[in-house]
Amino acid sequence: MSGPYVIRGAVSLPEAELMWRFSRSSGPGGQHVNTSDSQVELRFDLARTEALPPVWKERALQRLAGRLVGGVITVRASEHRSQWRNRETAAVRLASLLAEATAPPPKPRRPTKIPRGINERRLREKKHRAETKRGRSPRDWA
Repeated sequence: MSGPYVIRGAVSLPEAELMWRFSRSSGPGGQHVNTSDSQVELRFDLARTEALPPVWKERALQRLAGRLVGGVITVRASEHRSQWRNRETAAVRLASLLAEATAPPPKPRRPTKIPRGINERRLREKKHRAETKRGRSPRDWA
């Protein structure tokens, strides 16, 4: 492993709370794939962790509710042939998922008011265009 995986700021994933599981992976590897456990499943108990601030934890539990099974989030990685690279990929994926889930909500949009001059000009041009089109009708030619 290449060290602690930072979620945001000074908060990182605690190595002690990560649960790893390895299994045989499908995909490239030839005969090697039949003998090595290169697929990685990384589990992190989000409901019981003390590593996240309470506000972040609530936010993450709410946003990841569809992905949680008993308060535990699971990430799988099997795209590489080596178990080590799959471990790296899974840990980075989990850290980025938690960073996105714990991010503060965006500021509410303040509606802008259209300036009166722009609205008046739009209506003036609209009337002028209507006059031009009205002048094309053959009504008054009889």
